Amino acid sequence: MPGQQLHSAPWVVPVSGPVLAQGGVVIEQGRILAVDVLPALQQQFPQAETVHHPHAALTPALINAHIHLELAHLGELSATPLNTSFTGWIQHLLDLREQRGAIGDQVEAAAAQAAQLQYQQGTSVLADVGNTTIAQGVIPVFPGRLLAHKEYLGLAAFTLEKNLQRLAIEEHTTRCCGHAPYSTHPQLLQGLKQRARRFDHVFPLHVAEIRAEGEMLTQGRGEMVDFISSRGFWDGSFLPPGRSGSIRYLHELGVLDAQTLCVHAVHVDAEEIRILAGEGGKVCLCPGSNRFLQVGRAPVPQYLAAGLLPAIGTDSIASNPQLSMWREMAL
Repeated sequence: MPGQQLHSAPWVVPVSGPVLAQGGVVIEQGRILAVDVLPALQQQFPQAETVHHPHAALTPALINAHIHLELAHLGELSATPLNTSFTGWIQHLLDLREQRGAIGDQVEAAAAQAAQLQYQQGTSVLADVGNTTIAQGVIPVFPGRLLAHKEYLGLAAFTLEKNLQRLAIEEHTTRCCGHAPYSTHPQLLQGLKQRARRFDHVFPLHVAEIRAEGEMLTQGRGEMVDFISSRGFWDGSFLPPGRSGSIRYLHELGVLDAQTLCVHAVHVDAEEIRILAGEGGKVCLCPGSNRFLQVGRAPVPQYLAAGLLPAIGTDSIASNPQLSMWREMAL
């Protein structure tokens, strides 16, 4: 194993402390031993091999808290500006995925390439969500850490028993989650969350990405209901709770806690932000995807004022023209 290395740069950004001019990071066997200004580290670790990065700033590796690697072969969907509704985009996604295939060598290669590009750009942890095993196949070749979540869908009552049976036989190492309040039966969401708690898994969920989700929850109608009906999964069994807000809905279902990651969380009100903060819930922003899909902007100042520090994700190349955490931060 290599010995100690002292990586130096004009700037070191610890994040946990002030930016250091002419700083360095000492590493041994993959672990950080110290972060300080260069003279102090040279004195403390005289035997360390010094590696200079003269035109760089050293930062902790990034975490992409929401990505869909299994959609990496569908980049043409975001290559031109959106000219349809949110549900129209979903239909285009489903149609193209059916044409190109959801699994296979090309899909696997595109997913692996997308993950590798993330790593090359400084992202060492990916929180993936998918309906297939594509992401699990990328884990052995990804240099960082890839958390692959298996996503469950099914809002209609006739899908519930089958999904719960599938969930009951999942390996305990498989991280399972729901898709969204508009697409996952409330009892299935509860079952998924109970399982995540049992195995201490993070529970990501698309939440309040579009206004139509709120219309469905309050009135049982709107764009999302029309789309689900057209696909044969609106059977009248879903009873709108009547109170507006996806966060309230999830809170009443008992699925909000410190391990719940609300992805997008664009359309939330002040009371819902207080609920999130009170339950310790987490938020993941996807500004690039939100901009492309024209779903709105998350209330970031209000989150910060409530003590919620959002994570950031790229979402998929199908809804984001560029998968770059640096771009997401800029947006």
